[in-house]
Amino acid sequence: MKSIKHFVGRIVGTVAVGALLSGSALAEQKEVTIAYQQIVGPLLVAMADGSVEKATGYKVKWRQFESGAKVATAMTSGDVQLGVIGSSPMTAAVSRDVDIQLFWILDDINEAEALVVRNGSGIDKPQDLKGKKIGTPFVSTTHFHTMYALEQWGLKPSEVQVLNMQPNQIAAAWERGDIDAAYVWDPALARIKQSGKVLITSGELSKKGKATFDGMAANRAWAEANPEFMAKFVKAIANADASYRNNPQAWGADSPQVKAIVKAIGGDANEAAAALKLYRYPSLEEQASSAWLGGGQQGGVGKALKATAEFLKDQKRIDTLSPDYGKYVTPKYVEAALKLN
Repeated sequence: MKSIKHFVGRIVGTVAVGALLSGSALAEQKEVTIAYQQIVGPLLVAMADGSVEKATGYKVKWRQFESGAKVATAMTSGDVQLGVIGSSPMTAAVSRDVDIQLFWILDDINEAEALVVRNGSGIDKPQDLKGKKIGTPFVSTTHFHTMYALEQWGLKPSEVQVLNMQPNQIAAAWERGDIDAAYVWDPALARIKQSGKVLITSGELSKKGKATFDGMAANRAWAEANPEFMAKFVKAIANADASYRNNPQAWGADSPQVKAIVKAIGGDANEAAAALKLYRYPSLEEQASSAWLGGGQQGGVGKALKATAEFLKDQKRIDTLSPDYGKYVTPKYVEAALKLN
C-alpha cells in the first residue's frame, strides 16, 4: 500500500525514453499493465470479474506488488502504466520528478491503518511506548502517521525504536514477540489485532490535519495517449465502489465479492469483510471536488502531498520539495467518467 523502501530516484534519459516507448507500444496494442497491492477493496472485484477489460476493451495484465515503493520503481522503468500507490510513496516519487499523476482515490484510509500494541507488552497509554519496538514499513502512510502520533503525544523518535518492516515481517515478528507495537494495514493489521489493542487509528490522526489515502497513479504520457481508456477505467472502478457503498451488507464473508478479494490477495474471508468497513470510498463527485483531486495545489490531495513531502524531507528520504504538488494530481479522468453513461 504504501512504502517507498529503498526507492532510488535515478531518472535518466534512457529510462524516460523507455517509459514513453513502452507507453506508445502498449497504446497501439491496446494493452496495459496495472499494479495492485494487498489492499482490501472493490477494485479487486473489478479486477477479478473482468469488468475493467469489458469496459475498456483493453487487455489488462494485473501485477501484484508488496509495496508502493516497488510500484513507483516499476512505473519509473515503464514496466507498469497504472498502479495502486499510497500517499507517501506517491509523494516520494513525484518529489524526484517522476512523471506520474494521481487520478483516482482508491480509498480514504480512515480506520484501516492503526497503531496496535501487543498484549503483555506493558503498553497501556502512549507514554508507555518509551523504549519499546514499533514495526512499520518506512516511508509509508503508516510510518508518516507513526511519527505524527509520536509528535502529538510529545514523544521524541529517539525515545522509541521504530523498525523498518514489511507487513508480512511485522506479522511474523509479532507472533514471536520480537516487537511491542506495530502500525500497519490489513491483512497484517487484522492478525495482530487478535492479540493486541488499538492505540490510535489513521482516521483519528487525519482529523488532526494530516490525512493519508491510497490512490491510483498513471504514467502521464501513457494516460494522455489513452484518454478514452482512462475515463472508462475510472468509471469501472467507480461502479465497483458504488456497488459496495450502496449495499455493504451484501459484501459479507460468504459473498462472491469477498471471495474474489481473498483469492486475489490471500487472507481470511471474515477479516477481509471486516476490513472493507474500515475504509471509505469517495464517489466520483467527491473525487472531482477540491476536497480530493480538484483544486490543484490548494486541493485536498495537493495539500496532503505537500505535508507528506515535508515529513519525508525531515526523514531525509527526499532531498528537495516540489514547488507545486498539485501538478501531479488530475481530476480530468474522473470528470470524463462523470459524463459516461
